[in-house]
Amino acid sequence: MPKPSVPLSVPDISAFARALARQLDAPPGHQSLLNMLARAAGFRNYQHLNAANTARARLEEPPQPPADHRQVERAMAQWDEAARLRQWPARRAVQELCLWALWARLPAGTTLHERDVNGALNLAHCFDDAAILRRSLIGMGLLARNTDGTDYRRLEKAPPPEARALIGHLSARLAA
Repeated sequence: MPKPSVPLSVPDISAFARALARQLDAPPGHQSLLNMLARAAGFRNYQHLNAANTARARLEEPPQPPADHRQVERAMAQWDEAARLRQWPARRAVQELCLWALWARLPAGTTLHERDVNGALNLAHCFDDAAILRRSLIGMGLLARNTDGTDYRRLEKAPPPEARALIGHLSARLAA
């Protein structure tokens, strides 16, 4: 009959080694015991174990702050079932979230003419005012244009958590 695997996780290997040494009749030195524990875990020595854990911590993504779903709900109320913006929101915070959703619909890494930007925005809203949306996207730093106003491009930025949640909900509506 195979033995079950029992994982062992200790927050501080040094404190664990001291506690283990107190229970042994003839304990090895602290560093030797740390090396033995590290080898038992599959590492060459304690320094290798420490370096591996430090590297893992550096490579882990920082935790994302949670989205304020009440704000997302307020923004979702501005969109119809076809994921089109029904009206220009009165509150600035809701406007910004809606602009992030419109930003997500613009193609990344391409230069667009004004008529192409207007066309993409007109498909995404119902109140026939692409100019306010375009100007607001530029004002928020999500869209850039040439000095003569002919060419536009989407500026790549990481959306805040609420905007990511809104974009996800609207993408689900578009896919349905």
